Amino acid sequence: MGNFIGAIDQGTTSTRFIVFDQNANIVASDQKEHRQIYPSPGLVEHDALEIWANTQEVIANAMRKSGLKSEDISAIGITNQRETCLLWNKSTGIPYGNAIVWQDTRTDQICNQLAANGGIDRFREKTGLPLATYFSGPKICWLMENNPLLLNDIEHGQVLFGNMDTWLIWNLTGGIRNGVHVTDISNASRTLLMNLYTLDWDEELLKEMQIPFIILPKIVSSSEVYGFTQVGLKNIPIAGDLGDQQAALFGQGCYQKGEAKNTYGTGCFLLMNTGTQPVISKNGLLTTAGYRIGNAKPVYCLEGSVAIAGALVQWLRDNLQFIDHSCDIEPLARTVPDNGDVYIVPAFSGLYAPYWKSDARGVIVGLTRFINKGHLARASLESTAFQTREVLEAMELDSGVKLTSLKVDGGMVVNDLLMQFQSDILNVPVVRPRITETTALGAAYAAGLATSFWKSTDELLLNWGKDKEWTPNMDQSIRANIYQKWKKAVTKSFEWV
Repeated sequence: MGNFIGAIDQGTTSTRFIVFDQNANIVASDQKEHRQIYPSPGLVEHDALEIWANTQEVIANAMRKSGLKSEDISAIGITNQRETCLLWNKSTGIPYGNAIVWQDTRTDQICNQLAANGGIDRFREKTGLPLATYFSGPKICWLMENNPLLLNDIEHGQVLFGNMDTWLIWNLTGGIRNGVHVTDISNASRTLLMNLYTLDWDEELLKEMQIPFIILPKIVSSSEVYGFTQVGLKNIPIAGDLGDQQAALFGQGCYQKGEAKNTYGTGCFLLMNTGTQPVISKNGLLTTAGYRIGNAKPVYCLEGSVAIAGALVQWLRDNLQFIDHSCDIEPLARTVPDNGDVYIVPAFSGLYAPYWKSDARGVIVGLTRFINKGHLARASLESTAFQTREVLEAMELDSGVKLTSLKVDGGMVVNDLLMQFQSDILNVPVVRPRITETTALGAAYAAGLATSFWKSTDELLLNWGKDKEWTPNMDQSIRANIYQKWKKAVTKSFEWV
């Protein structure tokens, strides 16, 4: 057995391969971005073949750079952007078009049609989810309606569906030569097709969306051996599979009921462990499968999803060219003492939690002649913190748990200004762990537990250490005032489309 665990982190903007040792230190990594394809406003696609090629490349590069061999790797875990949906041909391995990304809004009409008979929360009791363009089920409907080839191929048993975890596991375990077609409960719970209680595809939901059972992967636990690598690395067990946000929760060691983490990436995702029973939200949050280790009871979460966080910084960089690099946002924001009374609501693809308004669009409010780039940079960072507070308030109402501190991870947590403002606006300490690559780490942990590389979650908790903590330092009246203005700004984004 090898001394290391590998993790493939297939994210929205890039794919990474990271190798961890027994103490969760990173010993090798490589990363490659893939194209973001925008056919028209509101549509977002990825080329799944490009992602598969990049996956093979980053594995090879990380292994080469570190001098590690296949036999040094004990197991591989996979974590992925969730809800990004793909159909492909089982005999050729070729996708039926690009993958439809989680941010894409093309299924708006399909969701509205489904909601016409029972409302947006029609399936919430079974799935924990509202009807929204975010989830994969309606995306499958759209692909089937818009590709005449598909129905014939489905009848002949040639079509497979998967999110990115399923696509990569299938390819890694042989692809057209008997690749394993599976997904774990955390990813399956984001399709609008899985029943949270049976942890299986739900016949009624499949019938409503007219999705054939034959194309769906088998639902498995988040930590078990699914198959062995046939490509790149030789015969390594693939033994962990978690959607990226659940993986971050697992990597942050949130194994007790009431523990929560927030990941600041392309979007922003706050998850709280609610134990072995699903808590159905009354306040606009998602109820989601958290993880399942082998045959143990599943663990559920409440989740608040914010569609645009780091993506707003990318937009300032790429579309407006305010900055050359994402890391330039903090120095630019520090050129001013506050936001100059400007608020940016980045509803680029509608608003997610707690509003779920797909007809909202982004707004900038409070502009005057006084405003400069610095104010807009600062308002961009603050919008992430404001959105997090809205989600956290909903979570406290649903769970009855008052959060005493917030564990944070993701690309934006290197931004001191944002983290301090986050602590100020929440009025609780914000804690960054020693290892910020918690998403990849969570996938590694799941794979390591399945192969006895690590013995228990207690052993995993020994790896968690605090790197930095921010404590609130804002006057209560200022906090209340700026948050009230934020809430007012949000209402200006409603019903734009």
